[in-house]
Amino acid sequence: MTFANVGTLEVQPGKRDEVVAILTRRNPQLDEAGCLLYEVGVSEEHPDTVFVTELWESAEAHRTSLQLDSVRAAIAEARPLLTGRMGGEQFLVAGSPLRG
Repeated sequence: MTFANVGTLEVQPGKRDEVVAILTRRNPQLDEAGCLLYEVGVSEEHPDTVFVTELWESAEAHRTSLQLDSVRAAIAEARPLLTGRMGGEQFLVAGSPLRG
């Protein structure tokens, strides 16, 4: 069943664009790992927050992706730019009116 991970990352003041640049770098390994969607967003109402929406083939695919060298490198690069405050939810997708 499709797995969703929707979260927020609080960034150090003025570091939002740097975090967005790290998270939006093309990474073909995510496709290979079972990532169906990975979207990064911002809101002017929350200038120190980065929003991330992920859809995966399964929860296991998501867990496995966290072991990829490219993902681990991106996390290590972004970590100093974050405050450590994160929020979000993980859930199994029940369906969509966009698909049959």
